[in-house]
Amino acid sequence: QQGFGNIDGEYWLGLENIYWLTNQGNYKLLITLEDWSGRKVFAEYASFRLEPEADFYKLRVGRYHGNAGDSLTWHNGKQFTTLDRDHDAYTGRNCAHYQKGGWWYNSCAHSNLNGVWYRGGHYRSRYQDGVYWAEFRGGAYSLKKVVMMIRPNPNTFH
Repeated sequence: QQGFGNIDGEYWLGLENIYWLTNQGNYKLLITLEDWSGRKVFAEYASFRLEPEADFYKLRVGRYHGNAGDSLTWHNGKQFTTLDRDHDAYTGRNCAHYQKGGWWYNSCAHSNLNGVWYRGGHYRSRYQDGVYWAEFRGGAYSLKKVVMMIRPNPNTFH
């Protein structure tokens, strides 16, 4: 909720901070992805904001644009799930158990940017729990680097 990590490395701003930031105005989201062979792609969403904690930081994203493929719209309108807070749409066990992270899981994921960072790309695990973007390299490929960035977008309304 409050974030963690080092701003120069692995870092998560925190859901509460993202909520307050994205509800000050209209923001767009840019996600950059890099695989282990140096290929870089992006996914941009015309709008991005979170609902408050009372609605479990539900994700609201707008229209997709980019060359990474759209692996986030499927998660639109979903609440944030962690190991101790199961809000996914999956009827079985908590998606965070399988995916090893916190995310706006549906049932369960087309993307998992807070998953396990496996060195080298293709990984073998009992679950699809790597840092992946299904439309770019698939769910069994853990990406080298992912960045989520927001900036004001005065052209959209939420």
